[in-house]
Amino acid sequence: MLNILLLNIQDGVEVLPEESVKKTLSIIELISSGGAAGQVIIAILFLLLIVASYIYFERLFAIKAASKIDANFMNQIKDYVSNGKIDSAQMLCAQVNSPVSRLIGKGISRIGKPLADINTAIENAGRLEIYGLEKNVSILATISGAGPMIGFLGTVVGMILAIFELANAGGTIEMDVLASGLYTAMTTTVAGLIVGIIGYIAYNHLVVKTDKVVYQMEANSLEFLDHLNEPI
Repeated sequence: MLNILLLNIQDGVEVLPEESVKKTLSIIELISSGGAAGQVIIAILFLLLIVASYIYFERLFAIKAASKIDANFMNQIKDYVSNGKIDSAQMLCAQVNSPVSRLIGKGISRIGKPLADINTAIENAGRLEIYGLEKNVSILATISGAGPMIGFLGTVVGMILAIFELANAGGTIEMDVLASGLYTAMTTTVAGLIVGIIGYIAYNHLVVKTDKVVYQMEANSLEFLDHLNEPI
């Protein structure tokens, strides 16, 4: 015990063990440490994230606006049609200006023709409305799949750079030599997965919202056709 104390005391000063220094690394430093290849891939993924966010919110607001319709709309339409006020029914559809009202308006414009012709006109108009609701949504699906693939591309590039640096190191393995390639590999993988997950969730959420509007369109169209098919 005395020997230990003597070893820890030199020239009358007690020598304390050195404190371990913890190294911290911010996200910006992590990206900048990945080299030019990693930064280019991160920039591409960030651009895809911006595009996905814009499409998601733009479509979300458009779909919400399309789903809003007065609960008494169909009752008013049926009253106008029953009383022969076709012009008033068409004016009401023009004022509401929603996918449902446009379908009903297309059907009203065909009143007097066979019911099959009216149904066909509504179906054709419905396809156009669905196409408008799904505008650019397929891009989200593409981003959700392309994001992880671009991230994995960065992983491969990073590993190639790490192996290249290791080959040029003369057989000595140093982490400082491998750090740049490993940073590129890991940061691009994480960024690609984040973009892919966000794009996938956003795409499926918009699909669910669109399906609800399509169901609303189908339900109101059938109600309109059933009213026309009722015996006078």
